[in-house]
Amino acid sequence: MDERRLTAQLSALGVEQGGFLLVHSSLRALGPVAGGGAAVLRALRGALGPQGTLVVPTFTAHNSDTSTAYRERVRGLDAAGAAAYRAAMEPFDPGSMASSGVGILPELVRAAPGALRSAHPQTSFAALGPYAEKVVSGHRADCHLGEDSPLARLYELGARVLLLGTGFAVCSAFHLAEYRVPAPPRRVYRCVVRDGATGRRWWSYEDVALDDGDFGALGADLEGSGRVAVRSGTVGAAPSRLMGLAEAVDYAQDWLSRNRVVDR
Repeated sequence: MDERRLTAQLSALGVEQGGFLLVHSSLRALGPVAGGGAAVLRALRGALGPQGTLVVPTFTAHNSDTSTAYRERVRGLDAAGAAAYRAAMEPFDPGSMASSGVGILPELVRAAPGALRSAHPQTSFAALGPYAEKVVSGHRADCHLGEDSPLARLYELGARVLLLGTGFAVCSAFHLAEYRVPAPPRRVYRCVVRDGATGRRWWSYEDVALDDGDFGALGADLEGSGRVAVRSGTVGAAPSRLMGLAEAVDYAQDWLSRNRVVDR
């Protein structure tokens, strides 16, 4: 598969020139691509055109000791080993910290010339295009994926979500709906951040208790409901879906309100 063919397939799926596109991707699912991940990035930008804005999650759960990633990493370590690991954890720096758990494409976007990244120390997004600053600016450090995050800006801008070889289980847009249900449960998060030029400190904050455990079921219901237009097709070898972000969030807000039972 080559870049030109990928661009044509993305356009056929419905990626439009000048649009805003939030992408969750698995490059492995695409199969062999001449030029590798860099060609995939060029194909996405080619389908969006020079006025389009590409957005990806650049999450960093590995700098938090309240994350599932941390608990898995220290499982089996004794107290001294866990303390040593925690003491060596890298503080978040938006300009240099690599993302984790979101695939190869986000790292390519993050490192691309002209890319901008939001400032949240755990759930940042990177963007490329003329409206990148509008999307990523104002991401409050105590708001993972709510009204003061790039997801809310993408909602307002009429963005679309592309699941490129991935399923609904990783659709971060659904998290915005978690903030919009009545009285969402909250929890404390903690992560290590940069303090001055070379220092580090631990920072705790309270935010909505994020839970993607039912996103697969939510997405299956959304796709089968007929209430949200979901375009399906193959890009490279990857089964892919394209949908409006605002429509998906609105559906998810209603679905979560009806299907989640929260103990208070």
